Amino acid sequence: MSFVLAMPEVLGSAATDLAALGSVLGAADAAAAATTTGIVAAAQDEVSAAIAALFSAHGRAYQVASAQAAAVHAQFVEALSAGAGAYASAEAAGAAVLANPAQSVQQDLLAAVNAQSVALTGRPLIGNGANGAPGTGANGAPGGWLLGNGGAGGLLGAGGHGGAGGLGAVTGGVGGAGGAGGLLAGLVGACLLYTS
Repeated sequence: MSFVLAMPEVLGSAATDLAALGSVLGAADAAAAATTTGIVAAAQDEVSAAIAALFSAHGRAYQVASAQAAAVHAQFVEALSAGAGAYASAEAAGAAVLANPAQSVQQDLLAAVNAQSVALTGRPLIGNGANGAPGTGANGAPGGWLLGNGGAGGLLGAGGHGGAGGLGAVTGGVGGAGGAGGLLAGLVGACLLYTS
C-alpha cells in the first residue's frame, strides 16, 4: 500500500521558490539573447561567416527551447500551488470533521436527503420547522414532509412566561399558527396565545 505525506506549507514554499528560480532563469535568458543569437563573424571570409551563422542559429534554437521550458516551468509552478491549496483545504475539512465527526456526518447526510425536496417544494423531507419571529405573530415554519416538528408561532404582544402584561389593552393578540408536522412522525408546532 502506498502512502502520500504532503505538508501544504512546504508545497507552497516550494512553489514560491520555483517561481523565483524561473524569474532568475528568464532574466538570464533575456540577457544572453542578444549576444548568442547575433554572433558577428570573426573575419571577412566565408568560413567565419558560416561559423557565426551556425552559432547564431544554435542561439536562436536555444531561445525557442528556453521559452518552451519556461512555459512548462510556469505550468508546473501553477500546478504545485494549486496542489498546495487543495491539500490545505482537505486538511482543514478533515480537521473540522475530526472536531465534531457525528454532527458533520449527520448534517451532510440530511443535506443530501433533503436537497431535492427543498428544491422542489421549499420544505425538507426530514427536519424541524423554524419558529415564528417573536413579537410578530408570524406562523411557524412547517416541519419535514416525513419527519419533523412544525415550528412554534410567534408570540404577539407583550408578555409570555413571566413577562410583563400588556398596558391598556383589553385583549391580547393571537400568536401565529404553528407549522405543520411531518406526515409519518412529528408534532404540529405550538401556537402561543397571549391575552391580558
